[in-house]
Amino acid sequence: MLQAKFSCKEDQVTFLNSYKDYGFKDKSAMMREALNLLRKERDLQKLRQSADLYAETYDEDSELKELTATATHGWPE
Repeated sequence: MLQAKFSCKEDQVTFLNSYKDYGFKDKSAMMREALNLLRKERDLQKLRQSADLYAETYDEDSELKELTATATHGWPE
Protein backbone atom coordinates (compact mmCIF):
# COMPACT_ATOMS: atom_id res chain seq x y z
CA MET A 1 0.00 0.00 0.00
CA LEU A 2 1.21 3.50 -0.80
CA GLN A 3 1.88 6.04 1.90
CA ALA A 4 1.13 9.75 2.04
CA LYS A 5 2.28 12.50 4.36
CA PHE A 6 -0.11 15.27 5.39
CA SER A 7 -0.66 17.80 8.15
CA CYS A 8 -3.57 17.95 10.59
CA LYS A 9 -4.79 20.37 13.19
CA GLU A 10 -4.46 19.32 16.82
CA ASP A 11 -8.15 18.47 17.22
CA GLN A 12 -8.00 16.33 14.07
CA VAL A 13 -5.01 14.42 15.43
CA THR A 14 -6.86 13.90 18.71
CA PHE A 15 -9.82 12.51 16.80
CA LEU A 16 -7.57 10.31 14.67
CA ASN A 17 -5.88 8.96 17.79
CA SER A 18 -9.26 7.67 18.95
CA TYR A 19 -9.47 5.27 15.98
CA LYS A 20 -10.13 2.27 18.28
CA ASP A 21 -13.23 3.97 19.70
CA TYR A 22 -14.69 3.94 16.19
CA GLY A 23 -13.82 0.32 15.45
CA PHE A 24 -10.76 0.84 13.27
CA LYS A 25 -7.66 -1.31 13.58
CA ASP A 26 -5.33 1.66 13.06
CA LYS A 27 -5.17 5.31 12.03
CA SER A 28 -4.57 4.41 8.40
CA ALA A 29 -7.79 2.39 8.23
CA MET A 30 -9.69 5.33 9.69
CA MET A 31 -8.14 7.74 7.17
CA ARG A 32 -8.90 5.44 4.24
CA GLU A 33 -12.54 5.23 5.30
CA ALA A 34 -12.73 9.00 5.73
CA LEU A 35 -11.29 9.54 2.25
CA ASN A 36 -13.69 7.01 0.74
CA LEU A 37 -16.64 8.77 2.39
CA LEU A 38 -15.42 12.14 1.14
CA ARG A 39 -15.06 10.79 -2.41
CA LYS A 40 -18.59 9.33 -2.33
CA GLU A 41 -20.00 12.60 -1.01
CA ARG A 42 -18.23 14.62 -3.72
CA ASP A 43 -19.45 12.22 -6.42
CA LEU A 44 -23.00 12.54 -5.09
CA GLN A 45 -22.67 16.32 -5.07
CA LYS A 46 -21.58 16.27 -8.73
CA LEU A 47 -24.51 14.02 -9.60
CA ARG A 48 -26.95 16.36 -7.87
CA GLN A 49 -25.51 19.36 -9.70
CA SER A 50 -25.83 17.53 -12.99
CA ALA A 51 -29.45 16.58 -12.23
CA ASP A 52 -30.22 20.20 -11.30
CA LEU A 53 -28.72 21.39 -14.59
CA TYR A 54 -30.77 18.88 -16.58
CA ALA A 55 -33.92 19.89 -14.69
CA GLU A 56 -33.22 23.57 -15.35
CA THR A 57 -32.63 22.86 -19.04
CA TYR A 58 -35.85 20.86 -19.22
CA ASP A 59 -37.85 23.61 -17.51
CA GLU A 60 -36.59 26.21 -19.99
CA ASP A 61 -36.96 24.14 -23.19
CA SER A 62 -40.53 23.82 -24.45
CA GLU A 63 -39.45 21.68 -27.43
CA LEU A 64 -37.83 19.19 -25.06
CA LYS A 65 -40.99 19.05 -22.97
CA GLU A 66 -43.04 18.38 -26.09
CA LEU A 67 -40.62 15.68 -27.23
CA THR A 68 -40.80 14.02 -23.82
CA ALA A 69 -44.59 14.15 -23.79
CA THR A 70 -44.70 12.59 -27.26
CA ALA A 71 -42.23 9.86 -26.28
CA THR A 72 -44.20 8.93 -23.16
CA HIS A 73 -47.64 9.06 -24.79
CA GLY A 74 -49.43 5.75 -24.32
CA TRP A 75 -47.23 4.60 -21.42
CA PRO A 76 -48.98 3.59 -18.23
CA GLU A 77 -49.03 6.24 -15.52
